[in-house]
Amino acid sequence: MWSAPVLVAPDAFKGTFSAARVAAAIGRGLEAEGIAADLCPVADGGDGTLAVLLPALGGETRGTVAHDPLGLSRPAGFALLENGGTALVEVAEASGLHLVGTPTPASAWTASSRGTGELVAAAVAEGAAVVLVAAGGSATTDGGAGAIGAIDAAGGLRGARLVVLCDVRLPWEACARTFAPQKGADPATVARLEARLAALAAHLPRDPRGVPGTGAAGGLAGGLWAAYGAVLEPGAPWVLDALGVPARLVQARAVVIGEGSLDAQSLEGKVGGELLARASRAEIPCHAIVGSVAEGFASGALASVTVAGDLPALEAAGRALARTLA
Repeated sequence: MWSAPVLVAPDAFKGTFSAARVAAAIGRGLEAEGIAADLCPVADGGDGTLAVLLPALGGETRGTVAHDPLGLSRPAGFALLENGGTALVEVAEASGLHLVGTPTPASAWTASSRGTGELVAAAVAEGAAVVLVAAGGSATTDGGAGAIGAIDAAGGLRGARLVVLCDVRLPWEACARTFAPQKGADPATVARLEARLAALAAHLPRDPRGVPGTGAAGGLAGGLWAAYGAVLEPGAPWVLDALGVPARLVQARAVVIGEGSLDAQSLEGKVGGELLARASRAEIPCHAIVGSVAEGFASGALASVTVAGDLPALEAAGRALARTLA
């Protein structure tokens, strides 16, 4: 009979495999060697959050039409969790960088979060009392102006509350210079974006500058915080708690984390780092199985690091880990 399981809790390998597929492959390898696997695909509160929370919490998806960052109408979806009282909207669904194509300074300037606001409004219209907004993967640096306009145009929140799951703790005033270059902005555009954000901050009901997390999703988190009193939650801890990780960790003999590329930032504020910290406090070994490792990366508190770039390799990595645990 199998003993205590290994908690298999990878993030998605972005652009290649979902967190669920990674977890399943590693789990097959562990179980082939007689080690029980507790599959727990995770996310850090950005894109991919819906995919891990919906199966775990139960619920259903809803579809609508929303505007993408460049103003084109596209089909988009959100989730109603449990009994429908809570909805989950991913910023990347309507406002994601992947919808832009090749980002340019022009797209970095014009990209709007309007579609995310339309999804929030659609969730409110479905009767959600709480709307979770998974902030991450956005093409926008508009401070949430587009989303606020769309929500107000639809009649506001009608008593619903917003909770923004932030994948970074960056304050509002730092988001343009930190992330806008990844969204196509050149130095001149970054300066224009910073000036626009400063002007918006001065006109919002509350000033988001200096508040941790308000810079998430190009300031969308801060805009929703300032305009509607949204609660800003660090995404990784929130998702892990929602997935029942504290109780599952107590039962585990080891933990496996994973993501597409392991680098110095992977263990700082991201879901893998949060899991490593929790495992360390519980004195449970934490192993990483990842797509690649950045040059010079120091494994630190990790018990092992294995590179596995495809599904057969992930399964083989699970087998190899099982043999060390037997």
